[in-house]
Amino acid sequence: MSVVGLTRIGGAPLYRQVADRLEEELRAHASPGRKLPAEEELAARFGVHRHTLRRAIDELVDAGLVERRHGLGTFVVRAPVTYALSGRTRFTATLATLGREADSAVLRKQRIPAEGGVAARLNVIPGTLVTWVETLRRVDRAPFCVISHFVADPWGEAVFADYEGGSLHGFLETRFGGLRLRRSETLLSVSLPRGDDAALLEMPRHRPVLRAKSVNLCAATGTPVEYALTRFHGERAQLRLDFPDRGEPS
Repeated sequence: MSVVGLTRIGGAPLYRQVADRLEEELRAHASPGRKLPAEEELAARFGVHRHTLRRAIDELVDAGLVERRHGLGTFVVRAPVTYALSGRTRFTATLATLGREADSAVLRKQRIPAEGGVAARLNVIPGTLVTWVETLRRVDRAPFCVISHFVADPWGEAVFADYEGGSLHGFLETRFGGLRLRRSETLLSVSLPRGDDAALLEMPRHRPVLRAKSVNLCAATGTPVEYALTRFHGERAQLRLDFPDRGEPS
């Protein structure tokens, strides 16, 4: 890789010159998902200290051109995944149809009393115990969304005892003999990351997340089974709402 000359007297700060040069190259030649060379290699190429190079990369991260993945390196940002919200959305199956690798991991799992909006959406008396599960979903090994699941009993008891990861809806449908879940509503909003969401999603705290509040019912009885609060990485996801075809309006 050729060494790049920078203007060291009377020009823009070195980190800004490095960022501008890298941005030109990425826009002209880099394909989405490509991994950037190691910081040491880039610093040597530009003839700058590593902290200068790191600040230049910070500029590109803030511009939404690259992203750091913990333990993996820095990558050119891919186009956002179009994630469909429909009555039967299943995370792993939806991503598989797009040719993307998806996985899910359980971060936390507790039995808690349902209060406020959780109790109302699950249609239980405030103080009733439900199962709270926090999961991290990744697409192509990059954090995609964090989900807080609140599951009413008797389904919640089984989730607390035996669910260890993967598709939560798949677990419920298998465990309860073909239980089918139907999404009854989804409320969408945008906010800055809260709590440890920014760290889990590996994103700056000043960048927004897409929030989706959903209620999933037992399709046979209409009983609320799960209330889910999903926080999508705002630069990795775009949401598509699928509406059933009800014919032409009269």
